[in-house]
Amino acid sequence: MSKLFVRKPLAQLLLQASDSEKGLKRTLGAYNLVALGIGAIIGAGLFVRTAAAAAQAAGPSVTLSFIVAAVGCAFAGLCYAEFAAMIPIAGSAYTYAYATMGELVAWIIGWALIMEYALGAATVSIAWSEYLNKLLGGAIPYEWCHSPFEEGYINAPALVILLLLTLLLIKGTQESALVNAVIVFIKVAIVLLFIALGWQFIDPANHTPYMIPEGTPPVMNPKNPSEVLISYDGFFKHGWGGILGGAAIVFFAFIGFDAVSTAAQEAKNPKRDMPIGILGSLVVCTILYILFAHVLTGVAPWSDFADPEKGREASVAYAVSQYMKGYEWLSTAITVAILAGFSSVILVMLMGQSRVFYSMSNDGLLPKVFSELHPKFRTPYKSNWILFAFVGAFAAFVPGSVAGDLTSFGTLLAFVLVSLGVLIMRYTNPEQPRPFKTPLVPVVPILGMVICLGMIVAIDVTTLAVALVWMVLGLAVYFLYSRHYSKLQA
Repeated sequence: MSKLFVRKPLAQLLLQASDSEKGLKRTLGAYNLVALGIGAIIGAGLFVRTAAAAAQAAGPSVTLSFIVAAVGCAFAGLCYAEFAAMIPIAGSAYTYAYATMGELVAWIIGWALIMEYALGAATVSIAWSEYLNKLLGGAIPYEWCHSPFEEGYINAPALVILLLLTLLLIKGTQESALVNAVIVFIKVAIVLLFIALGWQFIDPANHTPYMIPEGTPPVMNPKNPSEVLISYDGFFKHGWGGILGGAAIVFFAFIGFDAVSTAAQEAKNPKRDMPIGILGSLVVCTILYILFAHVLTGVAPWSDFADPEKGREASVAYAVSQYMKGYEWLSTAITVAILAGFSSVILVMLMGQSRVFYSMSNDGLLPKVFSELHPKFRTPYKSNWILFAFVGAFAAFVPGSVAGDLTSFGTLLAFVLVSLGVLIMRYTNPEQPRPFKTPLVPVVPILGMVICLGMIVAIDVTTLAVALVWMVLGLAVYFLYSRHYSKLQA
């Protein structure tokens, strides 16, 4: 049993981090890392999940949902910053768990991160396909942009964007970061434009009542009046509980800063730049999210976003076209921003997953192919191609609704274990130099764990059941393969 919880020595991790000749190239500065975080954070969460959380649980108080989610992320982010500055190698939460809680826990979190990154990339690429077709006025035939489960053939646009971004990642991290920075500039500019122009169209009546009242009737399917689309029964569907339920939904919007930590081995000065990248991107995006949510729910009634015949799809573009007369052109600009946002999210998710696999492969827990670097570009190109095949198959043939909440579960579990890891590392290695120290330990890590566990509880039961099945499958892979090839157990 003790072998299952063997920990990777901190000295070995630090030696790995100092090897810049054989490993990944250190090409990223503080600005690149902040942009990387913003690239992953501002995307599906802002443009899609904001309206979804308002419609399903929080109403106009979705602004408070963002604050709850951000506070939980801030506590976890402070813990990530300590680890990323102290152990600047690829792998993120997987690596930190290996150093503090042992191999089995590290494997569990590494497996959970597949839900965060790989399934997240697939989900967002499907959404990218939908918005591209809207921008093109439906020019792509239905059969070629929907999965067989949706009476289509294949989601070809989703596959194309995944291929292009995979090729970019293989070419190099610096090139990927440059493209990401350009995309970030475009989408942040359009988000700020929507906030500035939309503010004058806010109707205070749309913010009253601020929370969904108890007893709110369910939303029924107009095509099948006996089918309930959204129910407001249950603690997490209205009132103060709805704010927490909304936080669990919008939490998907905050996973980007976690992806920054996967690039630690490619940062030029990780001791200084990693905390800036993680916390800087979190602060910038939280402010934008709160302002955006306030304007969106002020411009359009939250109930519109629950109505399948009104604003349930393309909610932001709907709000602009229906309630911001004279600014219909902004609807097109927002669609462009959404496409840009989705592109950078996919890019960072694919990058993050390949770096987690890179570390797991170096430890022997995954086949060697995942850690083989390109002889010229020094990127894990074989891992990128395998990921393209896996994520592409999901995006091309499976509906996007399957994986959204699973992504949140994988992230929340990572946040809980990273927060716990800081407490353990403070006890086991108190003298280890920490370029950045999480303040108010143990209060901050404990609050991070409590808030994130609360949001896990608020996830719907079906999603939790699927996540449990996924984790059981992961344990089977570990006991049948990984533990036998583990370098620490050799």
